[in-house]
Amino acid sequence: MIDVQPDMLLPDAFDEGLLQLLHGHPAGLSEYALLQALAERFPDSLFAEPGVLRDPLQLFRVHFLLFHQLYQLADQLGDDGLTLQIHALNIQVQPRASGTEALQVDDPLRRYYLDWAQWRTTNRDDVEQLIDSFWRRRAPVSAPEVDAALAVLGLEPGADAVACRRQYRRMLSVHHPDRGGSTARAQEINQAMLILQRYYGKS
Repeated sequence: MIDVQPDMLLPDAFDEGLLQLLHGHPAGLSEYALLQALAERFPDSLFAEPGVLRDPLQLFRVHFLLFHQLYQLADQLGDDGLTLQIHALNIQVQPRASGTEALQVDDPLRRYYLDWAQWRTTNRDDVEQLIDSFWRRRAPVSAPEVDAALAVLGLEPGADAVACRRQYRRMLSVHHPDRGGSTARAQEINQAMLILQRYYGKS
């Protein structure tokens, strides 16, 4: 069996193209929007394969590959006085904080995504179990994730569950693809609402 490595899956000049996309969107991109942009920029890559975002195993693999490269890129950007915010709703290049805020703390997600063995050994059954486990545990979300989700819905930090549901319905009625809206934007809105549902404990 071939020991697949990241560079075997990535197109030429991928890191340069990824960084250009991030610099071209100073407010940041959601993971979904970034995957779409990568598919357009690299049409012969894994990111552009038909149905890749609908098949759970393939989606896991492109997600893991992207985050693996993002965490490597974050290490490189540190030498340039920059940092990379990495989570599903917002991936953004930012100036590196000074003083104690710049100290790097142990990040279990960083360790996970930089361990390429996770990509090689995770199979379809593992992905299904991860999805089931996620919904059973309804893992708590972090404050930055909640704030990013609220920002997607155009709400201020501290908005309550009622305001979130009202704004979600309003925005989805505008951006739903069946009503002429953008699929990427609707997906982003849905993803934000899933995070807020977990935060507020709603099913």
